[in-house]
Amino acid sequence: MRGSLKAYRQVNVESQKAEASPHKVVQLLLGGSIDKLLQAKMALDSNQVAKKGELLGRTMEIITHLKASLDHEKGGEVAGNLDALYDYMLRRIAEANAESDVAAIDEVIDLLKTVKEGWDAIPAEHHNIKQPA
Repeated sequence: MRGSLKAYRQVNVESQKAEASPHKVVQLLLGGSIDKLLQAKMALDSNQVAKKGELLGRTMEIITHLKASLDHEKGGEVAGNLDALYDYMLRRIAEANAESDVAAIDEVIDLLKTVKEGWDAIPAEHHNIKQPA
């Protein structure tokens, strides 16, 4: 049953990504990274070391993808600040994995929630802005 639910969830996420605007995709990635970190904390609490490492690794992949998606030319200072913040998050997650540091995981969760809240607050009329060809 748990496997079926997981498979359904994956199909649902893939469907959302296929139909989603770039704004929605970033929302999904930010939310997914927060979920993975919460799951990593639970794995750490239950002494599932391999699972913790897998979840932290998947979170690092998501954050690396978000970082690589930044448009420094159009994003200017904001993109530069996010780039530095994502670098910091990646370092803290690596430390959390090496030292099983729950405080580091909590810190990154708080940072991602702040970024997601800012992203969620962008008015809908700015979600699908296309650049002139």
